[in-house]
Amino acid sequence: MSKIVKYKLPCLECSSSDARQLYEDGSSYCFSCMKDFQVDEKYKKVEEMENKYSGKLSVEEIQTFPIRGFEERKIKKVVTEFYQVRVSYNSEGKIDTHYYPYNSGKAYKIRKFPKEFMSIGNVSEKLFGQELFPGEGRRLIITEGEIDAMSVAQAQYDKYKKFYPAVSIASATNFKSLLVNREWIRSFKEVVLCFDPDDQGQKATQEAIKIIGVDKVRITKLPKKDPNEVLVQLDSFTLMNALFDAASYIPNGIISKEEIWERLCNKSLIPAIPYPPCMSGINSKLKGQRANEITLFISATGSGKSSLIREIILHDLKVTEDPVGLIILEELPEESALKLSGMALNRNPAKEEIPIEELKPGFDEVFKDDRVILLNHEGNFSDGTILDKIEYMCLSGCKHIFIDHITILVAEGIDHLAGNEAIDRVMADLSRIVKKYPVWIGLVSHLRKVQSGGKSFEEGKMPALDDIKGSGSIKQISYDIVAFTRNMIAEDELVRNHIKVCILKARTTALTGPCRGMFYVYDTGRLIAALDDEGFQIEQRTIIIEPKDY
Repeated sequence: MSKIVKYKLPCLECSSSDARQLYEDGSSYCFSCMKDFQVDEKYKKVEEMENKYSGKLSVEEIQTFPIRGFEERKIKKVVTEFYQVRVSYNSEGKIDTHYYPYNSGKAYKIRKFPKEFMSIGNVSEKLFGQELFPGEGRRLIITEGEIDAMSVAQAQYDKYKKFYPAVSIASATNFKSLLVNREWIRSFKEVVLCFDPDDQGQKATQEAIKIIGVDKVRITKLPKKDPNEVLVQLDSFTLMNALFDAASYIPNGIISKEEIWERLCNKSLIPAIPYPPCMSGINSKLKGQRANEITLFISATGSGKSSLIREIILHDLKVTEDPVGLIILEELPEESALKLSGMALNRNPAKEEIPIEELKPGFDEVFKDDRVILLNHEGNFSDGTILDKIEYMCLSGCKHIFIDHITILVAEGIDHLAGNEAIDRVMADLSRIVKKYPVWIGLVSHLRKVQSGGKSFEEGKMPALDDIKGSGSIKQISYDIVAFTRNMIAEDELVRNHIKVCILKARTTALTGPCRGMFYVYDTGRLIAALDDEGFQIEQRTIIIEPKDY
């Protein structure tokens, strides 16, 4: 005659969660270990335990409840027994309530599944598991929940067959136990916080750091949302590795030595792009164009700033495969295209009118592969969107961006700012961009007027840092500053077209001072290198132009 099953219960012998059946006649049989059992007094109290779950349980009554492992959590009985965590069952014989002891069992935090919590006694005076470990150890691990603390203990036991200090706060908002027991906590050489990575857990981490002290704290980065999920979904080995890899706490904005080294390695992988051969003097001092830097070019109006910038543009297009961003504010896009195309052909549009069909090969050479991103500003510099367009160029892959020039960029104001305030705003934004993206910015600036009575820039006076027009932030934020000049009113054509160069600032190389200059060749519209470091040898009246000079 078949027996009527009243409950399915966990087996005391084999720990199977529901293989043991309790029949109405009082007998019991486990289908896992295949044994008959006399009814245990604890099993007889199943209904009584459930009825008593009303918040009126006494500590003494809880201490009569059984201790079981949690199969679904991969926490074995040896761990729950160590922490003295007890359970009670529902009418189906399944564990439905955990009882976590605090302060040596003088108080209990009660969890009725799925997530109903209450407590008996004061659970905020001590940490869960605190009385099990003496202070002054090497490492203390603090979790956000009791299950997580036992998960850590399970991982420890799997590896070492013993337990090391792993405790828990009662909740992510209850920090009294940390404050009350601060001396005990700080007696350990290091304190590993293993809280959840969600917002509440991160807030708890910050509060715990304030109480414990940044000198002791190390932070665990888990591959899952909490220690138990790592244990269940991965394994105890992974959890132990995460605990061992816990790093010292570093506030936002401060980077670790590991991150510094990674950045240093990444920076070394980005090569500097040399300036064109015609600027060999600049190369000798600055050692090329580097990502994350701003290079400022200054000279008098008409001294050849735009020609110099166009030489660098053509060179960067030739030696790299990256897009190049152009913000040329003194001329229309078609004027820029005309001059660049003519230079590619070694023909000067200022000297001759180049038929459009003859200009086309030069245009194709410059604008092939659609790598030139040229801003069509339409004369509007004050709407603040140019900086957005610079960031767009960075996002489009530009590694070199040319801005000619900042004086016009801020002439009509930026975001209701004018004058030096507008310049400061733009320079701060450009600094942010070069720090955020691997980009080099070539920036042009105009000069202040020379005081009456002195030699003018048009007569060949070399600019100094204080001659830069506008706010001091231009020279402060720029990494390198290249000044150049030529005597634009000299009668001798060779003297008139000789460009002298001086490096006023070189943050990376620290190599400042005069360097080999250049010559402007009117017939081709191109620049070539000077003959020596002193500039032009006056007695030599012939300039030989070779392709390698460009």
